[in-house]
Amino acid sequence: MTDTNTTTHTQFDALTEAEFKNVVGHFASGVTVVTTAFGDKLYGSTASAFSSLSMDPLSVLVCLNKTSTTNPAVTGSGYFAVNILGEQNAELAKHFSRKNDDKFASVNYSLSQFGGVPTLDDALATIVCEVMDTPVGGTHTVYFGRALEATAASGGPLAYYRGRFGRFEEFEI
Repeated sequence: MTDTNTTTHTQFDALTEAEFKNVVGHFASGVTVVTTAFGDKLYGSTASAFSSLSMDPLSVLVCLNKTSTTNPAVTGSGYFAVNILGEQNAELAKHFSRKNDDKFASVNYSLSQFGGVPTLDDALATIVCEVMDTPVGGTHTVYFGRALEATAASGGPLAYYRGRFGRFEEFEI
């Protein structure tokens, strides 16, 4: 049986942006909001490019688009929080994905002792980090962060798949 969604290319054909987005969109991920404080302002952006990185030192990575106002604020601050969203947080994910001067006006948050970064009270889990390194990959900055504090609540994660939010369903294998 042939998969009609399969794209193959010769050495002369270039993979298009649309084809690439379609294929990588098949990878389900969690949803986070990356937050920081810089100067007298709080910043936050929705991000799905997040992963644990190392156990020595305890660290994570997150990618932020260079056009995001949160990106230079993380660099300037030297600290950030990764707020892992729960299945009830789809509106929070949408809220932080939009351009807005004060994204925190209608959001419950606390300030971390590390860099005063905001942590979202309604997040499923939060990891506060100190920036260790900032390599650049294309349109994004990759932040490697040393984990300084972490909290978690009970509940299920918010999932993102092919441009839509959903819930993770558990089953035994």
